[in-house]
Amino acid sequence: MADFVGRRRELKELREDIARTGLDTLSGRKAKAPRARVLLVAGRPGSGRTALAEAFVREVADQYPDGLVRVRLTAPGGEPLETERAVRTLLEGLGERTPPGACEDDLSAALRETLAGRRAILLLDDAADPQQVDALLPDTPECLVVVTAEGPLTGIPDVRPCTLGGLDTGSAVALLARIIGDTRITVDPRAAEDLAEECGALPAVLALAGGWLAAHPKAAVADLAKQLHEMAPGTFGPLGRAFRIVYESLPQPAQRTLRLLPLAPAGILDSHTASALAGCSVAAAQSTLEDFARLGLVRHDRDGLFLLPGCLAPLLRSLLEAKERPAEVQLARARMLERTVRLLTSCRAMAELSEEEAAEAREALDGLPRALRFPDRRAAATWLDTRLPALTASADLAVADGGLDTLARRLVSALVRALAAHRGTEAAAPELYGLHRLVLGVAERRHLHREQAAALLNLADLDAATGRTTEALERYRAALAAGKAAKDPYATGRAMESVGGAYQELADWPRASDWFGRALAHALARGERPDEARLYGRLGNVHTYAGRYGEALRSWRAAAAGYRRLADVPGQAKALSEMARVQEYAGRPEESLHTCREAIELARRAGDVRLQAALQVRLADTLDRLGDPAAARLHRSAADRLLGDDPAACEIRSSSD
Repeated sequence: MADFVGRRRELKELREDIARTGLDTLSGRKAKAPRARVLLVAGRPGSGRTALAEAFVREVADQYPDGLVRVRLTAPGGEPLETERAVRTLLEGLGERTPPGACEDDLSAALRETLAGRRAILLLDDAADPQQVDALLPDTPECLVVVTAEGPLTGIPDVRPCTLGGLDTGSAVALLARIIGDTRITVDPRAAEDLAEECGALPAVLALAGGWLAAHPKAAVADLAKQLHEMAPGTFGPLGRAFRIVYESLPQPAQRTLRLLPLAPAGILDSHTASALAGCSVAAAQSTLEDFARLGLVRHDRDGLFLLPGCLAPLLRSLLEAKERPAEVQLARARMLERTVRLLTSCRAMAELSEEEAAEAREALDGLPRALRFPDRRAAATWLDTRLPALTASADLAVADGGLDTLARRLVSALVRALAAHRGTEAAAPELYGLHRLVLGVAERRHLHREQAAALLNLADLDAATGRTTEALERYRAALAAGKAAKDPYATGRAMESVGGAYQELADWPRASDWFGRALAHALARGERPDEARLYGRLGNVHTYAGRYGEALRSWRAAAAGYRRLADVPGQAKALSEMARVQEYAGRPEESLHTCREAIELARRAGDVRLQAALQVRLADTLDRLGDPAAARLHRSAADRLLGDDPAACEIRSSSD
């Protein structure tokens, strides 16, 4: 769409409303707790309400030095955005990490806490109802909230809507002139005014009319105004009439591409999405999107993206339902999802080229067409970041569809792997949590017990990492049931161990040792030696915490023996170091000295300097208690030499206190 024009009166009204006295105060009622000032720009789709809001926040941005964050609260298809996702979008825009799996109330509280004391602007575009807005309002009058919506926000106090109709005639004509040039306007200014009137002076309709005129340089402005005047009113008013003229002027292939655009998740488009939907080349799709942008059918966005205007989505969906067979629509959606999976595969491979999976990554890239490959890792990461809203929306829609579950599972899996490869599991945890929930939904719907167990384990791990141990425990138990139903020994053993870990975190030592014991028996039956050694160690830990030193020593001794059989020197050294600690707790210092020296030698062989130093400090403490301070000083000096300038030295020296 052309640059913003007009609306000077509305902009002035919005600026004045920032400092205006609240309605509660004017009516003599006691003012409520101070909240951010809320300004509402209300208008029909196509009235330019988003453009006005954007222009306004640019004008007042210098008064809010802590920045501007924005979120669109309704998808082009009309689906309201979940509050949880809206809050996450705002928090991420403010540079705050969001805990994975946090509930809506916790996220809203985190947003308010983040904005406390800040002067920032929140732009909430296309709100569907007052409840959406209320959940996002900061509890600080220093912030400004600008909302766009079709109607009033009943229930939000002190909101005076700035209601938009069409532009004034001069601004409407100026907008046309920016699109088609001054010549045809100057030749027949009256016709330009008539055209603006036929368009209802609505910016979106003027953009369509201007785009059509720009594409037909020999057409007269008066002829288009007459054509619009003579058309039947239709359901969508001036917008529908202008859209029909533009649509019917397109070649058949472009018409079909346009009809399929509402299938693009979140209304976000690029050449690959359009190419896959229409079944044409990437170059042809890019050219078509550029043509659509000139015609006012899509809007340019950053990073090579295009946006489908929300006001056109109902028109396009109506055409899609009328002219495309359901089987063709499903095929187009499947092509789009398949293309997305392949792009995600390419994106992940670029991150893994320099890692252990390099051979696998090169093989994956070799199997892809050149058009789907990224030039380097940075380009792949940028693509992932800029497309992430569309990618997550793709996953949501694919799972909700129900008819493309195989593709949906592949898409979610590819997105999980790409995020983990580029961002790391910890940094990508908020996105991964939502994706694992999608996998769980499909797995439950399809009775895929193995995938259900995997999704539950992944979700439980993320719950446990953020301190929601009780929730994690419930999911680990559900994963155990799913693993058993799938007859999956790995998932079953992993779930048993994780249940034990959750009970350990809850300091329920009897249940923790019971579940670690079950997991150990499972590993012993399968002959999984690495699992056996690890689980003996976990049992040793629990027995130590519970004060059952005899059982703890037996477990650590078994763990050390297991690591020795595996030729795992670092594991054996750590097991012996824990064994020495337990012997010290049990009042057997001489045995602790002997075990500690053995562990030091193994740590030296393993090259674990920090473990060596920690053991030297423990040895020194034991010698002090045995009345040999001279020998203790020697071992502390040895620890100092090992650590040098290591910043963790203080932690190691105090670890035995």
